[in-house]
Amino acid sequence: MRAAFDGAVVRHGPTVLRVCRAVLGPGPDADDAWSETFLSALRAWPDLPEETNVEAWLVRVAHRRAVDVVRRSARMAAPAGGADEVALLGEWAGRGRGSDGAAWRGGGGGDDDELGGHAIWDAVATLPTRQRLSVAYRYLGGLPYAEIAALIGGSDSAARRAAADGVAALRQTMETTPTIRSIPTIKTTPTIETTP
Repeated sequence: MRAAFDGAVVRHGPTVLRVCRAVLGPGPDADDAWSETFLSALRAWPDLPEETNVEAWLVRVAHRRAVDVVRRSARMAAPAGGADEVALLGEWAGRGRGSDGAAWRGGGGGDDDELGGHAIWDAVATLPTRQRLSVAYRYLGGLPYAEIAALIGGSDSAARRAAADGVAALRQTMETTPTIRSIPTIKTTPTIETTP
């Protein structure tokens, strides 16, 4: 059991970290959410059904841990629920600052740079909350739109639209940024979605 969990950390840890950083900004809050994700996952691991898409499950856990970090950082209680969690994340992360008040720019150590530089994080930070979360969960976390909709509230088509609008905004921003000419390709596990 422990070897399988360690393998999941190695395989999916970078994806979970990218999702945490896209939602919370690079820095200690994202690192805390990453650590808490895998602590929660370790506790739940023995009861996880074999057929579970581990990467998608970890991204959902990371979403909940990111909300916990935001709540703890804000030192206020927030009502549970998808739309309220999105609003809470928007209040905090939409400002482009971490809980310590430092701007996301330059937010951490050497491996914060894995998506081509801090310019991408600054661009992600400027996206409206639903777009930022949809882009993070879809393109960094590999979740299908139905699961994204369940996490942030709304319909599958609204999540799909928010992700498309977010990517379009990122492309436009990055084309005008002199240091980065394009958004890097991010490998995700392909998902097959069926329409009802």
